[in-house]
Amino acid sequence: MIKEITSLTNQTIKDIRALHMRKTREETQQFLAEGLKIIIDALDQGFSPQILVYGKDADRHPLLTRAIDQTLKARGQVLEVTREILEKISRKDNPQMVIAVFAQQIKTLSDINPKDNDVWVALEQVRDPGNLGTIIRTADAAGIGGVILIGDCVDPFSVETVRATMGSIFALPIVKCTQAEFIADRARWTGSIVGTLLTATHDHRSAPYQRPTLILMGTEQSGLSPEVAAICDTHVKIPMRGRADSLNLSVATGIMIYAATEV
Repeated sequence: MIKEITSLTNQTIKDIRALHMRKTREETQQFLAEGLKIIIDALDQGFSPQILVYGKDADRHPLLTRAIDQTLKARGQVLEVTREILEKISRKDNPQMVIAVFAQQIKTLSDINPKDNDVWVALEQVRDPGNLGTIIRTADAAGIGGVILIGDCVDPFSVETVRATMGSIFALPIVKCTQAEFIADRARWTGSIVGTLLTATHDHRSAPYQRPTLILMGTEQSGLSPEVAAICDTHVKIPMRGRADSLNLSVATGIMIYAATEV
């Protein structure tokens, strides 16, 4: 059944709005996804919304009808709301007309098998949500195994990160682990572990990318920690030929991913 809501004081609406806070996302293991495209991408990957919210003025596109039907079939809630409520949920004056709440899908290192794919990427303490979202999208586009988040990383389920993934958050495993857990898992990576360091002498194109390859990328500011850098088989760098002495993390990671996948 579709429920019509017109009040901002409705408890369900308050709960949805609270998902902008990391603490609430972690407590509920839920997150927000905005826009019909991302929601349809989720449905295509087998994920149904727990709550689907759409505007009273939304065009009843066949894809919206599909999202409504599939949410109800999965026993989720479907809410028809005013534009004012959509603006409050999205925190934007020009909100998407469809917003959904999904359950988080987080893996541990033991949930994945390195041999399931030729290339994986691990990020240590990545801080920027846009960078993380873009990296997840790039990883999906390149068809690699998944993205491993080491240590205190930005939340992969923040609204900003999910938006930047353009739906790829549903397409591949997202793994979270501590630095100690990651280092202890090193023996399972029987191919090449390739880390980027400014002091490296290997060009990124000449690294021995043996399968399965694990690419390690550090923070935007300081790169890999000494502890994680120490477990690499090879350190590489991307040459800088112009005046700039560094690359945006998502750009650098994309270059590394495609260098590894094209070998």
